[in-house]
Amino acid sequence: MSLLEVENLWVRFPTRQGIFDAVRGVSFNLNRERLGIVGESGSGKSMTGRAILRLIRKPGIVEADHINLEGRNLLDLSEPEMRKVRGQQISMVMQDPKFSLNPVMTIGDQIMEAYLLHNDTTKAQARAKSIAMLEAVSIRNPERVMRAYPHEMSGGMGQRIMIAMMLIPDPQILIADEPTSALDVSVQRQVLDIMDGLVKERGMGLIFISHDLNLVSEFCDRVLIMYAGRIVEVCDADKLHEATHPYTRGLLNSLPRLDQPKARLEVLTRDDSWAQSKSVRGHS
Repeated sequence: MSLLEVENLWVRFPTRQGIFDAVRGVSFNLNRERLGIVGESGSGKSMTGRAILRLIRKPGIVEADHINLEGRNLLDLSEPEMRKVRGQQISMVMQDPKFSLNPVMTIGDQIMEAYLLHNDTTKAQARAKSIAMLEAVSIRNPERVMRAYPHEMSGGMGQRIMIAMMLIPDPQILIADEPTSALDVSVQRQVLDIMDGLVKERGMGLIFISHDLNLVSEFCDRVLIMYAGRIVEVCDADKLHEATHPYTRGLLNSLPRLDQPKARLEVLTRDDSWAQSKSVRGHS
């Protein structure tokens, strides 16, 4: 059985011009793997991740045949039941840690809170677990970091802290929404290596949301390509550069390449039929 099964997911928002469909009929399975979701800004990637955790605020509407976590439909759960799922079974790392960490709480208090919320344990045990988790994400001198505040940390450190906080409850699934987009290339690689190691050690499922096709092709196992709220193509990550859908080809051809330099990059052209056609099933 898959860790997560999403069937016919729709996310809708009422506007003055009528109903806007941000995610349209998306279906996919997640196993113990690294699943990439790529596409332009506004393609529905982040909305898909938030909808799984039921984080779409009203007046937004989330509908699906089911969103099954190991056979349990998340749409049938009450909000108190859903709060137990968030963090404990599915965690989500947001794009920018500056907006996810509480600026008036120490980093240690925030990580410990994430652990104490889901575990019946003492503060001393939570502190020891938090320090061990910071060490697991390659943070030196974790005791000093525990006493620090978010504004004292760099972007790379902040992102590692967020990963530690999301993984400390030992979730089955991690949703990472553009987790490295604000980082320089060297720090980006370190963060990816940390996530990769933790996913492999814990046997987790990872949904890696990104607009960086080269990064996803190197890091993930499978890739879903989204356009206008739909999945238009599914492929193995290592074969992403052999993709056949014209939208995926357009994205790939618009990327600069050192091995094949061009005087002018191609402009991505769109076809209205891509948005109208039925979503491809992203099942493995």
